[in-house]
Amino acid sequence: QVQLVESGGGLVQAGGSLRLSCAASGRSFRSYTMGWFRQAPGKEREFVAVIRWSAASTSYADSVKGRFTISRDNAKNTVYLQMNSLKPEDTAVYYCSADLAVGYYSDSYYRLGSSYDYWGQGTQVTVSS
Repeated sequence: QVQLVESGGGLVQAGGSLRLSCAASGRSFRSYTMGWFRQAPGKEREFVAVIRWSAASTSYADSVKGRFTISRDNAKNTVYLQMNSLKPEDTAVYYCSADLAVGYYSDSYYRLGSSYDYWGQGTQVTVSS
């Protein structure tokens, strides 16, 4: 069983920055592929970013590329999402997720919520205009 706890959400003005954190339980964190998703009111959950277990390679949704950065600290069992140049359309609940499968999978695989085994409770991000 893996527990994921997000933090760092809040209210920020457009153009501002926030850094989300996701602390994970478990001794094998370095072998987890970690993702961030978000869900705005009335919309479906959407992929934001992923960082693979191997070599820390990353992938981003087009809507956040160049503004958001995903990173991980395996010593702290934590994954981060640095969000810069925030826009009102970034307003959503942000969820951290973990995939425990070891092996190489395509970007398209990690963009699916069904690919992940565990989810956090979410943290609200609100960007005012």
